[in-house]
Amino acid sequence: MAKIVLQKKLRGVVGLQKTQEAIKVLNELLQGEYMAVESFNNFISRIEDEEIKREFQEIQQQHRSNIQKLATHIQNMGGQPDENLGIKGKMGDMKVSMDLGFKTDDSEILKKAIEGETRGVNMAEKILRGNLDDKSRDLVGEILQKDRIAIRKLKALAEKKCLSSINMG
Repeated sequence: MAKIVLQKKLRGVVGLQKTQEAIKVLNELLQGEYMAVESFNNFISRIEDEEIKREFQEIQQQHRSNIQKLATHIQNMGGQPDENLGIKGKMGDMKVSMDLGFKTDDSEILKKAIEGETRGVNMAEKILRGNLDDKSRDLVGEILQKDRIAIRKLKALAEKKCLSSINMG
């Protein structure tokens, strides 16, 4: 009898550890989504082409939606969403600003947006390879799919605008 009780307690502890680990990695993804929103704020304020600006605003809105879904899911798992950008995020935002400098060259901004979205896809792929419950895996997979679509849209826009300086690789 005591052995059965102990086994149930151990399963509960292991389940709790897995949940806490899932919450931790989902919070990392949440931070990436906040960084994306901030980066797109920076990009949108500098972009001159109205079509590119509208596409950036749509992608930024998608990242805001991802933030809402991730935060709600983390809460539903019993966790607390880490909803401040933190030092890492602020450093990332400063890096984007410094990389762009005073330039408002749309092709360079578009290139930086593609690079940032690609980093987000790489992060989501890494998280998907981790130990997640089914609901978390589905949510991360949904975010990953939308980020891939955003990259395709940005690359198509770059091609349309004949921005040959962007590496389409």
